[in-house]
Amino acid sequence: MRALIQRVSEASVTVDGDIIGEIGSGLLVLICAMQGDTEAQADKLAAKIAKLRIFKDEADKMNRSLLDVGGAALVVSQFTLAADTRSGNRPGFSTAAPPAEGARLYEYFTAQMAAQGVEVETGRFAADMKVALVNDGPITIWMEV
Repeated sequence: MRALIQRVSEASVTVDGDIIGEIGSGLLVLICAMQGDTEAQADKLAAKIAKLRIFKDEADKMNRSLLDVGGAALVVSQFTLAADTRSGNRPGFSTAAPPAEGARLYEYFTAQMAAQGVEVETGRFAADMKVALVNDGPITIWMEV
């Protein structure tokens, strides 16, 4: 699984003009299931993201996790994280999980984030979403398991 996480002061996702997910301080998690990904990988990624120490402590150092600061996560499916741009000018997405499996693993990952104790909001799988965010830092990290 691949994830692009951004520490945010706020983020939201809109579908058809309606805000369907919204958080204050926390993480925007763009997530992509790849072909062959498993629930074990989703478990590992959810635990890693929940415990990743990228929030400031009293000494202004990145030493606190999402769990430590009581932040929320906005989890948005993002199959374009599977983009292969090595040849030509049009990205290929053949390494992304097929839609049904991608949706299943997205839902599973979201549940695992909640099981870690994180407040979770979501986008809508395969929808045309508009994502708004205020990147705090800016802090943006690419993760893959």
